[in-house]
Amino acid sequence: MAKMEVKTSLLDNMIGVGDMVLLEPLNEETFINNLKKRFDHNEIYTYIGSVVISVNPYRSLPIYSPEKVEDYRNRNFYELSPHIFALSDEAYRSLRDQDKDQCILITGESGAGKTEASKLVMSYVAAVCGKGAEVNQVKEQLLQSNPVLEAFGNAKTVRNDNSSRFGKYMDIEFDFKGDPLGGVISNYLLEKSRVVKQPRGERNFHVFYQLLSGASEELLNKLTLERDFSRYNYLSLDSAKVNGVDDAANFRTVRNAMQIVGFMDHEAESVLEVVAAVLKLGNIEFKPESRVNGLDESKIKDKNELKEICELTGIDQSVLERAFSFRTVEAKQEKVSTTLNVAQAYYARDALAKNLYSRLFSWLVNRINESIKAQTKVRKKVMGVLDIYGFEIFEDNSFEQFIINYCNEKLQQIFIELTLKEEQEEYIREGIEWTHIDYFNNAIICDLIENNTNGILAMLDEECLRPGTVTDETFLEKLNQVCATHQHFESRMSKSSRFLNDTSLPHSCFRIQHYAGKVLYQVEGFVDKNNDLLYRDLSQAMWKASHALIKSLFPEGNPAKINLKRPPTAGSQFKASVATLMKNLQTKNPNYIRCIKPNDKKAAHIFNEALVCHQIRYLGLLENVRVRRAGYAFRQAYEPCLERYKMLCKQTWPHWKGPARAGVEVLFNELEIPVEEYSFGRSKIFIRNPRTLFKLEDLRKQRLEDLATLIQKIYRGWKCRTHFLLMRKSQIVIAAWYRRYAARKVLRELKHQKRCEEAATTIAAYWHGTQARRELKRLKEEARRKHAVAVIWAYWLGLKVRREYRKFFRANAGKKIYEFTLQRIVQKYFLEMKNKMPSLSPIDKNWPSRPYLFLDSTHKELKRIFHLWRCKKYRDQFTDQQKLIYEEKLEASELFKDKKALYPSSVGQPFQGAYLEINKNPKYKKLKDAIEEKIIIAEVVNKINRANGKSTSRIFLLTNNNLLLADQKSGQIKSEVPLVDVTKVSMSSQNDGFFAIHLKEGSEAASKGDFLFSSDHLIEMATKLYRTTLSQTKQKLSIEISDEFLVQFRQDKVCVKFIQGNQKNGSVPTCKRKNNRLLEVAVP
Repeated sequence: MAKMEVKTSLLDNMIGVGDMVLLEPLNEETFINNLKKRFDHNEIYTYIGSVVISVNPYRSLPIYSPEKVEDYRNRNFYELSPHIFALSDEAYRSLRDQDKDQCILITGESGAGKTEASKLVMSYVAAVCGKGAEVNQVKEQLLQSNPVLEAFGNAKTVRNDNSSRFGKYMDIEFDFKGDPLGGVISNYLLEKSRVVKQPRGERNFHVFYQLLSGASEELLNKLTLERDFSRYNYLSLDSAKVNGVDDAANFRTVRNAMQIVGFMDHEAESVLEVVAAVLKLGNIEFKPESRVNGLDESKIKDKNELKEICELTGIDQSVLERAFSFRTVEAKQEKVSTTLNVAQAYYARDALAKNLYSRLFSWLVNRINESIKAQTKVRKKVMGVLDIYGFEIFEDNSFEQFIINYCNEKLQQIFIELTLKEEQEEYIREGIEWTHIDYFNNAIICDLIENNTNGILAMLDEECLRPGTVTDETFLEKLNQVCATHQHFESRMSKSSRFLNDTSLPHSCFRIQHYAGKVLYQVEGFVDKNNDLLYRDLSQAMWKASHALIKSLFPEGNPAKINLKRPPTAGSQFKASVATLMKNLQTKNPNYIRCIKPNDKKAAHIFNEALVCHQIRYLGLLENVRVRRAGYAFRQAYEPCLERYKMLCKQTWPHWKGPARAGVEVLFNELEIPVEEYSFGRSKIFIRNPRTLFKLEDLRKQRLEDLATLIQKIYRGWKCRTHFLLMRKSQIVIAAWYRRYAARKVLRELKHQKRCEEAATTIAAYWHGTQARRELKRLKEEARRKHAVAVIWAYWLGLKVRREYRKFFRANAGKKIYEFTLQRIVQKYFLEMKNKMPSLSPIDKNWPSRPYLFLDSTHKELKRIFHLWRCKKYRDQFTDQQKLIYEEKLEASELFKDKKALYPSSVGQPFQGAYLEINKNPKYKKLKDAIEEKIIIAEVVNKINRANGKSTSRIFLLTNNNLLLADQKSGQIKSEVPLVDVTKVSMSSQNDGFFAIHLKEGSEAASKGDFLFSSDHLIEMATKLYRTTLSQTKQKLSIEISDEFLVQFRQDKVCVKFIQGNQKNGSVPTCKRKNNRLLEVAVP
């Protein structure tokens, strides 16, 4: 298929006129002809400004593909040919980028394609918005809500095989990125009378036929249903089957859609049980029976159907049977029970069926809303899609048509108001003077219907609530009294003499002059349909059902909540719903789609002008065009306008380097267009008359033809010259190739002659070579024979020698040879090891590799022995003092390695013991004289105060038998502890010098408690104390390493706890008394 031509403007390759605002001349005939011309060329969409007219083609067109979606994505509204995607994209981008809530109003009569238009809008928005698992789930739920609502709310009519019998308004909610979050659906005025009666040629709601056709045998048996449509009185038989509609497949689609939307299995089963119950209600028939008092009452003919209904719904059969036969009226404290005759029983049955189905439908809408509602509470942007009945004018128009047409009057009113408001705002925004536009204001018609005091709906409610005999005739009489003088109300029974002889106006009718034309309403049924009365006995019977869904549908049946107040009428409910809808629409930016049905046969390629003319009138499309073009018929931004028409002026062609507005001014001055025909706004050029635009288009078309001629001329010249240059180049190439061929031919002849000479030489050389190889082969054969003789002779001599010396060998010669060989290998191994020995350093880990695998264990053992030997040699070099030092270091390693973080830093420091040099310092002479034993350690430590954790410097002295503490300044001995009284030394595992010396309980030294010290030589002091105690007491001193330990301070035990902390004095640990039981040491 050839690729479609890319359009850059609505005006390119236009069939008819793409925007009716540009239609010239404008009248009903040209309007219809333009629609027909575009329809015949498969152009089903036409604009009226920003309004889209959609003509139903009654066939599939290749204009909704993913490629088309991409074509219209992020494009200007007038950039491409008219399409519903253009309006959808404009609405979505305004919502996403400008943060403006949108609504799309889709109107038209039944069969005009409103439902399909709403699906296309939703599918386009779903295609262009964001992606992701959560977003895709929301989009899928929003799209799958349509099949469910269509099954329960759509039906086949004479005009449409899938006619929506309810009004639907869906608010789709988006986040700040433009991704859908959820939605809310509102439904209006379900045509519930269709449940019990359908006009000839029409069907009941789809779900009844889908259930009987698509349900499994198991499900049908469970619901006690049969597939035969003729078994059910509520199903019309003359049009039960619809061509091209597969009810069974549609049932599977609905079940799948319910699952996607979020219906649980038991909920779906409950819904189907209610549908089955409605079907069976139609099979209940009554017969008259006279009572003793002479009153007629009704009885059920066959109670099998009633029994099955009660089994399905869980209702006591006697309760439901009585509700069909009696009616209880309550007034204050009194109850009056009256019998129902056959007509009243049938009325009660049908009222129950209608209410049951209507409430089920409302429950479905609410249940879908629960699933698709936005889960987050963030601020949302909203796009509303309104799919509602169009204006209806039938041969017999009743209460439903009156309500529908009232809704359309309100929509027309808000449409005109918002259109004028949009026009005025754009004029003000662009700085152009606004002129008043005369138009028909249908507010007077809306007031005739909805006025709270003397409006038709108010009088209908008043008549329904009035005591006494109330009939449709009394309602008409009241209308004639109140509305007789109204210019849009007509009735033959009114006091106005001008209608007395109007034979087109029957006595039981009234006529209203709507904005779309006159509509004659049959007053019969107005009162009953407005009352929408369901007997309280039936409500209470339904509430007593054990079926949870049915019980929830009739809350007023609860005896504890009996309300004697009359329920609101259908008219007042719809009036309130319309008021809410209008209020909602006025808060959003409107977008309009006007759907038109081209014929009543639902056939493609047929355009019935009379039918289309009728729809154009009641949709008010001509008036819409007149309002739109009352000021300026066309407006366009300066940049695209200059880009489109710049070739008409030499100054702007091919490139204009100044501001776009200046370029447009130069262009229009050059073309001498009258100044009264256009105005310059802030960002747009406004053209008053379509003729001016068409003149520009004609000039552009002529200029494009001239430019095309110029381009063709230049192209032909370029093509001829290119051909000439190619021919000349070809001649040169051919000549060069021929010369090459001739030269190669001569060369081949010379090469052939040379090859012949070389061939003779080669043959002679090969002959000589053959002779030489034969001679060489002979000489080699002779040499091999001589060698073979020598080898044979050598083997023979060896055999003789072995035979001669065999007698000299014993039987175990092989073993001896093996042992001898092994000895030689081992001898060689040891000699090689002697030369490869490593150094005598104990830390040298080098060792030669083993030469033979069988020596592996020997090699490892030899390595171990050598290492032990060189370690002994190394130790033998030590003096007694060095041995003592290493013994202490080894002892310290066993005590503290991998236990105390301070240990690694002490390994490289020698243990000195006497750090104070008491013998040389005269300051400590008195201290030296007082000590008779040998001093092992003399070191200054910090003694921790038991009361506050502060430290005091003390001289720590360790002798063979005692541990002494002396004052650092005076040298006076403060404490003396025998080593036998020292029981344990405690310290932390961290990098600090704190340690505690625990004393034996009951000893003299332990009267004040244990000692807590801090020292820079903790490892050395603890090691020497451990060794000295072991030497004197023959018992190992306990060394406890823990970050928490207990010390005895007088009579109390205090916990010393080490923690990581930041010190003010750098890296020095600090000690602080927290309470009577805790001493905390902060370690860096």
